[in-house]
Amino acid sequence: MPTVSAHVARTLAQHIDHVFGVMGNGNAWFLDALERSTRARFTAVRHEAGGVVAADAHFRASGRIAAATATYGAGFTNALTALAEAAQARVPLVLLAGDEPTSGPRPWDVDQIALAAAVGARTYTVGRADAAATTVIAIEHALTYRVPVVLAIPYDVAALEAGPVPDAPELTLPGPMAPAGPFDAAAITDLARHLADAERPLLLAGRGAWLAGAGEALGDLADATGALTTTTALGRGVFRDGRYDLGVAGGFGAEGAMALVRAADVAVVLGASLNQFTMRFGELFAPGTRVVQVDIAPAATHRHVGGFVRGDAALVARALVEELRTLRAKPSGWRETVDVAAARSYETGPADGIAPDGRLDPRTVAHRLAGLLPADRVVVSDGGHFIGWANMYWPVASPNRMIMVGTAFQSIGLGFPSVAGAAAARPDDVVVLTTGDGGGLMALADLETAIRTAGGRGIAVVWNDAAYGAEVHVYGRLGITEELMRIPETDFGALAAAVGAEGVVVRSLADLDRVASWAAEPVTGRHFLLVDCRVSASVVAPYQEEILRENGVR
Repeated sequence: MPTVSAHVARTLAQHIDHVFGVMGNGNAWFLDALERSTRARFTAVRHEAGGVVAADAHFRASGRIAAATATYGAGFTNALTALAEAAQARVPLVLLAGDEPTSGPRPWDVDQIALAAAVGARTYTVGRADAAATTVIAIEHALTYRVPVVLAIPYDVAALEAGPVPDAPELTLPGPMAPAGPFDAAAITDLARHLADAERPLLLAGRGAWLAGAGEALGDLADATGALTTTTALGRGVFRDGRYDLGVAGGFGAEGAMALVRAADVAVVLGASLNQFTMRFGELFAPGTRVVQVDIAPAATHRHVGGFVRGDAALVARALVEELRTLRAKPSGWRETVDVAAARSYETGPADGIAPDGRLDPRTVAHRLAGLLPADRVVVSDGGHFIGWANMYWPVASPNRMIMVGTAFQSIGLGFPSVAGAAAARPDDVVVLTTGDGGGLMALADLETAIRTAGGRGIAVVWNDAAYGAEVHVYGRLGITEELMRIPETDFGALAAAVGAEGVVVRSLADLDRVASWAAEPVTGRHFLLVDCRVSASVVAPYQEEILRENGVR
């Protein structure tokens, strides 16, 4: 007879096609049932945090929910940082975990329900009579509220016989949030009138707009208003017409582009939370700009917002286009008067790529790599000082091609396992990881995972400055001993070669030629490529300078 674990595995596999994790005592029966009786794929990672990270990246790259799995106790606590990141970033996933017996905790057990709640994840615990139903409820909760959930199997329940597995019911999920009532209708009409009268309209979209499938509607709204467009870091590529797009708003933005944002007289923000980095710590918009936010949040998320419409970004955008047609509004014509390409240009550093300290200037390296990496890339990013380089210099075609796991929780060390999730989600694309030496060493257990899962479709760029760069730039300026922030220079190329990849150490721009020849080779005939870029720690990313100024550090 099927066990409780089989009930969970078969029900989960009706709605989730990929599971990432590490096998242990608490989840062995579940993984056995998953492997024997379902079509769901299991990818083994080498650290429990990596399983959650891979499931997180899988959703961001595909829009399909995935699961992670870990054993109880130490396996569960190993996953907490990644679980906190998913909760902060509002990423739906299921962490299937073993748990203490129903008879009570053993000496090595911890209160996993309390730990999960502390980082923002709800726990659903299965029993002998309700395992399938509880599994469905957990998946529905994750997708409805866009959060991670823990699905716990008590140790003494996992192998109990539970009878035939019931048919998995269809998920019941809410539809898009439509503006409702006379107040929302009046707010949309009022916003349409302001857009019709605007001389310099601007649209800013975030990941929420992408999740709402608002790309076409946003394009129609931009055309109807003649607006310039800009996005958050996680919304890059959501607008269909790149000719009038200013790139990323905030600290990753080019100065010329951000000057145009401040020149806007009406700005509509759709599906973006307006965090401190997007808002440049309150300096993104000019005081005279009328800022209206469209979001499914209960209220505006920044004090500079002067108007708010609660609703799905796609539905509100379409409603605005209809109102503009009713008003017989004409496009402003502003975007045709602007040289967007010039406004979006960044400093590219010295022509030879060498900084004053003799190491490579990361700006020049990033600019050169932009022309060498495959155009249809999926970029996955670890956290650290270096995050500015990919966001500034490597454009992507759509928001699901820029995966930043770690930044919501301000974590580092989640980069290598992100590759596994993105590679599984997008099996035909090249996955490019951008990581630092600090985060790279922290995630080293899953270097092998990245190489094994991506193979010839994977490339990692390590910004190796022999330091925790963000700490050097902040605390070094405050006079704290920099020796504490330095890392012995590590040969990542050799580490990669030891687990089956090709490693290239880059000390000059000419060394990057291997990236071009690698990209030209057939995927089946090449290895995962790790590019160990020995860059200068003296070059500070513009977004980091912004943070320093905000904190009074000169």
